[in-house]
Amino acid sequence: MAYIASEDRYESMIYNRVGRSGLKLPAISLGLWHNFGGVDTFENGREMIRRAFDLGITHFDLANNYGPPPGSAEEMFGTVLKKDLAPYRDELVISSKAGYYMWPGPYGEWGSRKYLISSLDQSLKRMGLDYVDIFYSHRFDPETPLEETMMALDHIVRSGKALYVGISSYSAEQTKEAVSILKQLGTPLLIHQPNYSLLDRWIENGLQDVLEENGVGSIAFCPLAQGLLTNKYLNGIPEDSRAKNPTGALQESQITPEMLRKVRALNQMAAARGQSLAQFALAWVLRGGKVTSALIGASRVSQIEENVQALSKLEFTDEELNRIETILHNHGEH
Repeated sequence: MAYIASEDRYESMIYNRVGRSGLKLPAISLGLWHNFGGVDTFENGREMIRRAFDLGITHFDLANNYGPPPGSAEEMFGTVLKKDLAPYRDELVISSKAGYYMWPGPYGEWGSRKYLISSLDQSLKRMGLDYVDIFYSHRFDPETPLEETMMALDHIVRSGKALYVGISSYSAEQTKEAVSILKQLGTPLLIHQPNYSLLDRWIENGLQDVLEENGVGSIAFCPLAQGLLTNKYLNGIPEDSRAKNPTGALQESQITPEMLRKVRALNQMAAARGQSLAQFALAWVLRGGKVTSALIGASRVSQIEENVQALSKLEFTDEELNRIETILHNHGEH
């Protein structure tokens, strides 16, 4: 049976303006970094994408290397787009990125004009798209002049292959320079995608100020710290968790007793607010309106449904915010 999107998909989602642009993003966006690759069950991924859209999640975030294998998440998303979401293309914000290793030889990673443009061409082909809504430089390249990387982004917009451009994981200084170059070229920097969570707050040391001063939006990846800020690790490390995977981005060594004490104390605060730990962590990232959108990952539909519920309670009292600081700085002890 053909998929028909929910009629009330826009009723409960919050949409935030991206910096000083004309674009708005849902407060919760869905990232396809994990669980949407060639090794994953297609129908599960398809179900998650459809349910996300039914809940008002209009932004789907990809990159050339998402999988595994690399490229397979874009292929999978392209298939869902063709089967289910094609009639809704103009209601979607689809992003991709290039920066990490994608193919052998000197032109298969980093930030050269050659790599970025050829990678985007491949991404468009995999997804069956004429353009992406946002295209990112996935990481700063210390060996390529920033002018070249930014000129490639400007060219990509002018050639109609992307509507907007962004950068990911650039430092405050690098971001300031990128903003300046793009401004001169006439293609403003729309958005920055940094990792940001209760457990990783590096963007508060300068980057958020640069973004605010220049009208650039931000979308936080890993707002749940790879699952640490969910109920998954409250009782130790489960066998089927990401931390048990020796090649995963979250390693068992990161989950120290001290870290677990903090997480359990935050979980008690969440419960007092009537939220799950994940909902609490997402609400905290979105507090005060500095972050445009929190980018979630998911392995099943119920996680998306739970995460979206975070939006019903985004306010924190000063007392709660102070208590959070105490927990994070005092190793979670009372």
